Amino acid sequence: MKAFFSNVWVKRFVSIIPVFYTIAVGYLCYYSIFYDIHIHDKQSLCIIVSAVSLIALILLLYTRNQLLTKISSFLILTAMLPVVIMYFDEKALYIPIVAAGIIILLFSGASEGKKTMLGTVILLMYIFGALGYYLFNSFFVTHAKTEILESGISPSGRYRYELINTEDTSGGSTSIVIEPNYADVTYPYVTFTLKNMKRVCYQERPMLEEKVTLEWSTGTREEITKDLNRISDNILVTLTDAEFEAYNIPVDRRLQISGINLYKLIEIGKSASDVNPLKLDDLSDSQLAVFDIGKDASGKYYVLEPTAEFYTEIGRMEGDRIFLSELDSKGYESFSEMHLDEFGYTLYDLGKDNTLPLNQLTDEQLAELGVSESGDVLKFNDKICFRYYVAELEDYYNTEKRSISFDLFG
Repeated sequence: MKAFFSNVWVKRFVSIIPVFYTIAVGYLCYYSIFYDIHIHDKQSLCIIVSAVSLIALILLLYTRNQLLTKISSFLILTAMLPVVIMYFDEKALYIPIVAAGIIILLFSGASEGKKTMLGTVILLMYIFGALGYYLFNSFFVTHAKTEILESGISPSGRYRYELINTEDTSGGSTSIVIEPNYADVTYPYVTFTLKNMKRVCYQERPMLEEKVTLEWSTGTREEITKDLNRISDNILVTLTDAEFEAYNIPVDRRLQISGINLYKLIEIGKSASDVNPLKLDDLSDSQLAVFDIGKDASGKYYVLEPTAEFYTEIGRMEGDRIFLSELDSKGYESFSEMHLDEFGYTLYDLGKDNTLPLNQLTDEQLAELGVSESGDVLKFNDKICFRYYVAELEDYYNTEKRSISFDLFG
């Protein structure tokens, strides 16, 4: 039996098992950055985490001379840095894991010099990480006293809401905050909720002293569309290039000139008070020529006098006709940089309009854009402050999107 456990191939095989523990720690690191944690039973969670960490520690010590274990010993403590910082009050969660990481690092098969170097690097990471987080919260995060007056779930169960009073030096405020109720990740004894999903849908300043009435109802897509179009004819919806293509709206119809130099505006017979940006479809051939743009018989726009540098930047042969619809965002930027004033600033910027008036979209198209047939509507003192329709159309709660920002650490 001793010979069996001493076999190097057995140790190499067993060293694969603690890798899953390291991966789990990596997931915990990911959750600490993008999710808030809510522990329901700290004692039970501590027992489970301690037991798993003890088993992992035994396996790590048994395979301490294997490469995978040496790598894991460094990764565990490194990955736990954001966990310790972001979940500092949840000691029942991270102390067993950090303790296991320290022990395996000290007793790993690496040389004393390497262990000293790695230990110093990790210690400095923790010191500077904690210091940076403290300074950030001290100088850049505004701390105000808040009181949750009411909270609950919308009738459909898709949204959570809170009625909050905030006391600050500006008289305070009363606001409604809404977040999705479908993005939580739940495990035994613990639930993770996505950060930065709370959205203030209505706010009153100064803080209201009288009683606030909140009323949820259910609205249909067709009804809300009529209501919004009745409010304004200029409500714009942002679409992707693929959606414009699906609706057979060519790129040329969306091209526009913005940031126009005053002298260029005067040259085309307009003034500073005129509409800016200008759609190419609204300009005559002579006006287009002022912007170095031509229009062929089929209605496609092209560059009148492309420079050699412009050809090179967009990867085309000199002499080719360059249609604007064939350019990407970098190509539009290159076109704009081809037209500079004497101080090196662009005379105008070429781009695409990514919006479409709501009143030009049919009910079927709105359904294709992800707007449900019916959903939740919230009234604040008889004034509508939240419509599911707008939240879905503007993608308020994109639970699939992940990006690092300072807001995550506030």
